Formats: sequence, C-alpha cells, structure tokens
Amino acid sequence: MSTLTYPEAIGVGLLQGVTELFPVSSLGHSILLPALVGGRIQHDLDMTAEGSSYLAALVALHLATALALVVYFRRDWVRVIDGLLGSIRHRRVETRNEKLAWLLVLSTIPVGVAGLALEKALRNALGKPVPAAVFLALNGLVLLGAERLKRGGTGRRRAGHAAPADEPGVDPAVASDHRLTRLGYGQGAWIGAAQILALFPGISRSGVTMSAGILRGLHHEDAARFSFLLATPVILAASVLKVPELFRPENSGVLGPVLAGSLAAFVAGYVSVRFLTRYFETRSLTPFALYCFLAGAGSAVYLSL
Repeated sequence: MSTLTYPEAIGVGLLQGVTELFPVSSLGHSILLPALVGGRIQHDLDMTAEGSSYLAALVALHLATALALVVYFRRDWVRVIDGLLGSIRHRRVETRNEKLAWLLVLSTIPVGVAGLALEKALRNALGKPVPAAVFLALNGLVLLGAERLKRGGTGRRRAGHAAPADEPGVDPAVASDHRLTRLGYGQGAWIGAAQILALFPGISRSGVTMSAGILRGLHHEDAARFSFLLATPVILAASVLKVPELFRPENSGVLGPVLAGSLAAFVAGYVSVRFLTRYFETRSLTPFALYCFLAGAGSAVYLSL
C-alpha cells in the first residue's frame, strides 16, 4: 500500500492549486510529474496502484482550491445567490444578477450529468502517464486553436489583446459580470458543456471553458472570470461527493499530510486566481498553449521509450 508524506502532500497541494486554475490541467500534471520523477514519489503518487491513497488526497486538494475560488469571488457569489433566490421567490428573471445566476446554473448542468456518468470510467481507462501526456498536447492545440479562431478581435492589439473599457463609476468585477449576462442561455450552456472535455486527464477545465468563451466572442478576462465561476460549483460538488473516501480506515494515516497539502492548495489557488484575473486583462492563452503542447508531446515521447 502506498503512503503519502508531508513533503509530497504539500508539493502536490501547491501543484494542484496552480494547475487547476492555470489552463494546463491539474489532473494531467498530477499523473505526469510522478511518472517523470520516478522512485518513491512515483510509487506514492500513483492513483492506479492497489490501495493508493493518492486519489483520496486529490479530492481534498480540489476542495481546497474550490474554497479559494469562493473566497476570491465572494462578492460575486453573494450577488449570484441573491439573484437566484430573488428569481425563485418572484418567479421571474429581470435583473442582471438573476440572469447571471441562471446562466451559471444552466451552464453547469451538462458537465454535472456527464461527470456522474463518465468520470470514473475515463479516469480508470486513461488515468495513466502516456494518455495524460497525449491529452496535454491536445489541450495545447485547443488553446492555440481558440486564439487563432477567436471572434470579435478586430479592434484589439494582436500581441496584447487590450481589455474592454470598464463602465464609468462601476466596479470592474460588476462590469465584467454585466458583460457576461449578454450571453444567451444557449451560449452559456455551450461554454459550460466544454468542461466535459476536462474529464479526459490532460485537458484543462479552465482552458477549454476559456477557449469556448473566446470563440463565443468574450474578451480574455471575461472568459477567464466565467470559467472560474463555472468551475466553482462543479469542483465543490465533485469534492463533496468524494470527501467521505478520506475517512475510510485505510486512509486514516494520510489525514495529517492531506490537511497540510490542502492548506498549500488553498494558498496556491488564491494566489493563482488573483494573478490570472489580472494577466488576462492584457494577455492571451498562447504561452500556455505552447507549454502544454511541448510538455505533453515531450512527455509522451519520453515515457514511451
């Protein structure tokens, strides 16, 4: 039976907190890096090994990252929940907050259904290093393709992708949420459904939803914001369903390391989302696309030798 040490848990927590939000696939990196490093780390961090506690640990780390998103976007979620409750109470959708709330609800349904039906089967079949490397390379091509095919970019600098001007006197976060409500429900569901691709290890949840948003005409920072808002309930729901696994008798020895790793994932996730929301105000997905393609293709070749 594999174990999980404190240094391993903290290292994986930092990795999870960054790669879950950066468009580079947290699950892909969680599978690939142990295989590339080898030795005891490969043994301890093998989610397919008999009696492995690694998968149970990843559940807690995902939950910690989702909580970081909740804290960072807490004001947005107050508006969203208020809008949802007001819409249900008055049986209408009139305000921007009500529209955003239902946009998020309807956009989350496709991946929720697909996750329940396919997540375990895909993880067992493809949760191995070489398939994860191949999908990481494909993730890079998806990001690059979105940048090349994006709509509505004629008035933006090719290198910098200048941000849209904020509405005068309106908080930038509120202004971004208001721009998101210009999406139709069908467009939102299409963007949300892109998360289904992230069930394949190596495909980034934030990457594919950002790509889908960009292809529907969203600016990079609005696409990133919508991606992070969409990811929060999905990660929370998936984590809550699996958290009881941590309290099985065979996982009792990893609770301390998992707690330390979760704290690391929370901090890394918060710093990452803070950085990325500013990064995408002026920059694109291209650097991440090149990284994913080169890292994925290189890992696939190396691990196949």
